[in-house]
Amino acid sequence: MSTYDTDFHDWIEEQSALLKTGQLAQLDVPHLIEELDSMSARERRELINRLAVLLAHLLKWQYQPERRCTSWRLTINEQRRQLALLLDDSPSLAQRLPEFLPRAYDHAGRAAMEETGFFKSPFPEHCAYRMADIMDEGYWPGGRD
Repeated sequence: MSTYDTDFHDWIEEQSALLKTGQLAQLDVPHLIEELDSMSARERRELINRLAVLLAHLLKWQYQPERRCTSWRLTINEQRRQLALLLDDSPSLAQRLPEFLPRAYDHAGRAAMEETGFFKSPFPEHCAYRMADIMDEGYWPGGRD
Protein backbone atom coordinates (compact mmCIF):
# COMPACT_ATOMS: atom_id res chain seq x y z
CA MET A 1 0.00 0.00 0.00
CA SER A 2 1.26 3.44 -0.92
CA THR A 3 1.88 5.89 1.91
CA TYR A 4 0.01 8.39 -0.29
CA ASP A 5 -3.22 7.23 1.37
CA THR A 6 -1.91 7.00 4.92
CA ASP A 7 0.83 9.64 5.35
CA PHE A 8 0.95 12.25 2.61
CA HIS A 9 4.05 13.99 3.97
CA ASP A 10 5.96 10.71 4.12
CA TRP A 11 4.81 9.91 0.58
CA ILE A 12 6.19 13.24 -0.68
CA GLU A 13 9.55 12.56 0.98
CA GLU A 14 9.64 9.05 -0.48
CA GLN A 15 8.90 10.32 -3.98
CA SER A 16 11.54 13.03 -3.63
CA ALA A 17 14.14 10.51 -2.47
CA LEU A 18 13.29 8.17 -5.35
CA LEU A 19 13.70 11.01 -7.84
CA LYS A 20 16.99 12.13 -6.30
CA THR A 21 18.44 8.63 -6.47
CA GLY A 22 17.14 7.93 -9.96
CA GLN A 23 14.83 5.10 -8.90
CA LEU A 24 12.22 6.12 -11.44
CA ALA A 25 10.61 2.68 -11.74
CA GLN A 26 9.64 2.88 -8.05
CA LEU A 27 7.79 6.20 -8.39
CA ASP A 28 4.07 6.36 -7.70
CA VAL A 29 3.39 7.83 -11.14
CA PRO A 30 -0.43 7.98 -11.04
CA HIS A 31 -0.43 9.91 -7.77
CA LEU A 32 2.46 12.13 -8.90
CA ILE A 33 0.46 13.09 -12.00
CA GLU A 34 -2.60 13.76 -9.86
CA GLU A 35 -0.62 15.98 -7.48
CA LEU A 36 1.11 17.90 -10.28
CA ASP A 37 -2.23 18.54 -11.98
CA SER A 38 -3.65 19.66 -8.64
CA MET A 39 -0.72 22.04 -8.07
CA SER A 40 -1.26 23.57 -11.50
CA ALA A 41 -4.99 24.02 -10.84
CA ARG A 42 -4.24 25.69 -7.49
CA GLU A 43 -1.96 28.21 -9.18
CA ARG A 44 -4.66 29.03 -11.73
CA ARG A 45 -7.32 29.36 -9.01
CA GLU A 46 -5.11 31.66 -6.97
CA LEU A 47 -4.50 33.86 -9.99
CA ILE A 48 -8.21 34.03 -10.85
CA ASN A 49 -9.19 34.72 -7.23
CA ARG A 50 -6.63 37.49 -6.77
CA LEU A 51 -7.59 39.01 -10.11
CA ALA A 52 -11.27 38.89 -9.11
CA VAL A 53 -10.58 40.66 -5.80
CA LEU A 54 -8.55 43.31 -7.60
CA LEU A 55 -11.22 43.84 -10.26
CA ALA A 56 -14.00 44.05 -7.67
CA HIS A 57 -12.11 46.78 -5.84
CA LEU A 58 -11.34 48.65 -9.06
CA LEU A 59 -15.05 48.56 -9.91
CA LYS A 60 -16.00 49.83 -6.46
CA TRP A 61 -13.30 52.50 -6.73
CA GLN A 62 -14.62 53.68 -10.08
CA TYR A 63 -18.37 53.44 -9.45
CA GLN A 64 -18.54 54.57 -5.83
CA PRO A 65 -16.01 57.39 -5.53
CA GLU A 66 -17.81 58.78 -2.50
CA ARG A 67 -17.02 55.58 -0.57
CA ARG A 68 -13.34 55.30 -1.48
CA CYS A 69 -11.28 54.43 1.55
CA THR A 70 -7.81 53.41 2.64
CA SER A 71 -8.91 49.79 2.88
CA TRP A 72 -9.88 49.68 -0.80
CA ARG A 73 -6.61 51.35 -1.82
CA LEU A 74 -4.56 48.92 0.26
CA THR A 75 -6.44 45.92 -1.15
CA ILE A 76 -5.89 47.12 -4.73
CA ASN A 77 -2.17 47.63 -4.08
CA GLU A 78 -1.76 44.29 -2.29
CA GLN A 79 -3.56 42.30 -4.99
CA ARG A 80 -1.42 43.94 -7.66
CA ARG A 81 1.73 43.01 -5.74
CA GLN A 82 0.59 39.44 -5.12
CA LEU A 83 -0.42 38.97 -8.76
CA ALA A 84 2.96 40.30 -9.89
CA LEU A 85 4.73 37.82 -7.59
CA LEU A 86 2.58 34.97 -8.84
CA LEU A 87 3.30 35.89 -12.45
CA ASP A 88 7.03 36.25 -11.70
CA ASP A 89 7.04 32.73 -10.23
CA SER A 90 4.91 31.29 -13.04
CA PRO A 91 5.41 33.42 -16.17
CA SER A 92 3.43 30.99 -18.33
CA LEU A 93 0.29 32.08 -16.48
CA ALA A 94 0.68 35.59 -17.93
CA GLN A 95 0.04 34.17 -21.40
CA ARG A 96 -3.25 32.75 -20.15
CA LEU A 97 -4.54 35.98 -18.57
CA PRO A 98 -6.88 36.71 -21.51
CA GLU A 99 -8.43 33.28 -20.90
CA PHE A 100 -8.84 33.90 -17.14
CA LEU A 101 -9.98 37.53 -17.26
CA PRO A 102 -13.66 36.91 -18.18
CA ARG A 103 -14.08 34.40 -15.35
CA ALA A 104 -12.39 36.69 -12.85
CA TYR A 105 -14.44 39.67 -14.04
CA ASP A 106 -17.68 37.71 -13.65
CA HIS A 107 -16.79 36.90 -10.03
CA ALA A 108 -15.65 40.49 -9.46
CA GLY A 109 -18.86 41.98 -10.81
CA ARG A 110 -21.00 39.82 -8.53
CA ALA A 111 -18.83 40.57 -5.51
CA ALA A 112 -18.83 44.31 -6.21
CA MET A 113 -22.64 44.27 -6.61
CA GLU A 114 -23.05 42.55 -3.23
CA GLU A 115 -20.60 44.86 -1.50
CA THR A 116 -21.91 48.10 -2.98
CA GLY A 117 -25.57 47.32 -2.50
CA PHE A 118 -26.43 48.16 -6.10
CA PHE A 119 -29.75 46.57 -7.05
CA LYS A 120 -28.95 46.66 -10.77
CA SER A 121 -25.40 46.38 -12.01
CA PRO A 122 -23.92 49.65 -13.28
CA PHE A 123 -20.84 47.73 -14.41
CA PRO A 124 -20.05 46.89 -18.04
CA GLU A 125 -20.98 43.36 -19.07
CA HIS A 126 -17.39 42.69 -20.12
CA CYS A 127 -14.22 43.94 -18.48
CA ALA A 128 -13.43 47.42 -19.77
CA TYR A 129 -9.99 47.52 -18.16
CA ARG A 130 -6.89 46.58 -20.12
CA MET A 131 -4.66 44.04 -18.39
CA ALA A 132 -1.76 46.52 -18.46
CA ASP A 133 -3.94 49.05 -16.60
CA ILE A 134 -5.19 46.48 -14.11
CA MET A 135 -1.61 45.72 -13.10
CA ASP A 136 -0.37 49.33 -13.26
CA GLU A 137 0.11 50.74 -9.75
CA GLY A 138 -0.49 54.21 -11.17
CA TYR A 139 -3.87 53.29 -12.67
CA TRP A 140 -6.90 54.31 -10.63
CA PRO A 141 -10.15 54.37 -12.64
CA GLY A 142 -11.91 57.63 -11.97
CA GLY A 143 -8.84 59.16 -10.32
CA ARG A 144 -6.56 58.45 -7.38
CA ASP A 145 -8.41 60.47 -4.73
